[in-house]
Amino acid sequence: MPYGNHLQVASTPLASSSTLHTDVEDKRTTHPPFTPLASSDTLIHHDEPHQSQTSDPEKCQDIEALKSGIKVDVSATSDISYTPPDGGFKAWSTVLGASLVAFTTFGFSNGYGAFSDFYNAEYLTNFSPTLISMIGALQVFMLYIFAGVAGAVFDAVGPRYLIPSSGVIVVLSLFLLSFTQPQKIYQQFLCQSVLFSIGATFGFFPAIALMSHWFKMKMPYAVGCLVSGASLGGIIFPIMLNTLIPRIGFGWTIRAIALISLLCYLVAVLTIYPRRPTKPLPRFTQLLDFQGFKDPCYLFLALGCWFAVFSIWNPFFYVGLSAKMANPGSPLNEYYLAILCATSIVGRVSPGLIAFRVGRFNLLWISTFLSATLIFALWYTSFSEANLVTFVVLYGIAAGPFFTLIPPCVASISPIEKVGARLGSIYAFMASACLAGTPIGGMFIRTRTEANFKHLILFSGLMAFVGAAFLFAARMLRDRRVFAIV
Repeated sequence: MPYGNHLQVASTPLASSSTLHTDVEDKRTTHPPFTPLASSDTLIHHDEPHQSQTSDPEKCQDIEALKSGIKVDVSATSDISYTPPDGGFKAWSTVLGASLVAFTTFGFSNGYGAFSDFYNAEYLTNFSPTLISMIGALQVFMLYIFAGVAGAVFDAVGPRYLIPSSGVIVVLSLFLLSFTQPQKIYQQFLCQSVLFSIGATFGFFPAIALMSHWFKMKMPYAVGCLVSGASLGGIIFPIMLNTLIPRIGFGWTIRAIALISLLCYLVAVLTIYPRRPTKPLPRFTQLLDFQGFKDPCYLFLALGCWFAVFSIWNPFFYVGLSAKMANPGSPLNEYYLAILCATSIVGRVSPGLIAFRVGRFNLLWISTFLSATLIFALWYTSFSEANLVTFVVLYGIAAGPFFTLIPPCVASISPIEKVGARLGSIYAFMASACLAGTPIGGMFIRTRTEANFKHLILFSGLMAFVGAAFLFAARMLRDRRVFAIV
């Protein structure tokens, strides 16, 4: 989910400022009143200090007076410049707090594969893998579908109240999850899929937006810290589940995670500093912009992302389960997801370093194509331990750029004033694939046999290849020169 210096990612998934320069030029000195994933000031920073719309009537009057040529006290309007300082104690303190929020929210969601393994093996054995996978799928769906709303609420409320509110909801949902009972799957849906996701959405996406408030040239470092925090959660939480549940049980394990989340949010509340004034909530019709689908390049980009995200989560959800099916009792079975999340750090951070040399569209379709190739070449061919370890290491690196590069690609083909709205539209469009992809994959493994897992893998690989084809088509519509940096 997506915010940045010019534009940052999102949900799962983040980009450095070097990847996010848009190709659309806008010489205007004023900004539209609202873009849904972040304010126009969040998305665009000019080289010179600029004037932001504020909710303070006196400041607004001063601005109008300046435009009319009326002499006003300069000191009264000097504080309306919000150019990122690109460093300082408050800036890096905010990075610390935002990284802890990312660790607690998106990091927890990244670790759902460990929950899926436990639910299938012990806690929800009366239900099919398809229904169990719906818990995690609904979690991701809600993160995507509420991304635009989170940006609007962040602009209107600011982090001082939004981050603590997010923390209360997240911690409450985890404590309630710890009291859920075996074979009562509706309880997991309500606590883990619905309540947790609402709290996480309104914490994670504002945390990303805050990076663009404080940084410009050093955005890659700030975002890299936040990305590392989210991926670190995907490593630590699965290890905690696999280690603590046999010793202290499911309930106390989740309470331990809730306590860690509470501590992270307390530190975040103390270390995150607001920088910009709030704005009024926009009209509902301003949240999304589906007019972008009339642009063939945007349409093919959206279709490519839809097919790719339909399958890209399946290894996160099912690689551990396939390992347990093929190699029961192996000590490595509990760590495949952690390894996958660890290597995805490289895949999600690296686009900020190489996309300007390779091209964001080039890197997006190539990484998706490599992900599909790895699914067939490694996961499909063998379930041996060495093969699965190789697969999760390489797949994490290959799939990581997909989550990072969607916002900069959208930004490069959209008018500046519509970037946020079109990002909200493409993520809303992708949300249906997030909701359907892993449950459909789970239908292939109602009976956990090697043949059925290969059907799941075949489905995942084919969908990823289709997504890569649409993404390549979008790249060619952008620039028909084969070796162009796009």
